[in-house]
This record gives sequence, C-alpha cells and structure tokens, in this order.
Amino acid sequence: MEWLGQTVASLCWIASVFVYGISSTGDWLQLAAGSAWLMANLAAVAFVESE
Repeated sequence: MEWLGQTVASLCWIASVFVYGISSTGDWLQLAAGSAWLMANLAAVAFVESE
C-alpha cells in the first residue's frame, strides 16, 4: 500500500509540469524524473503481484 502514495505524488509531479508548461530544460528534467518515479512504482507493484 505504501506505493500508492508515491504513485499519486509522481502523477501530481507529472501533471504540474503540464499545468505550468514546458519551457526549459529543467521542465523536461522534471517530467523525466516524475515519469521515472512512476515507472519504478509500477514495476515494483508488478513484481510484488507476480510473486
């Protein structure tokens, strides 16, 4: 269940990039970081469920 909070946080991080706009390299890095965090959480859930 702890992954749920992190997944919501990563989705909010990704959404904030689109709300404020992508206008610099830092914005792209923020989007990449949020996306990587989301993918890591999804992979962790998939791994736990497959065991």
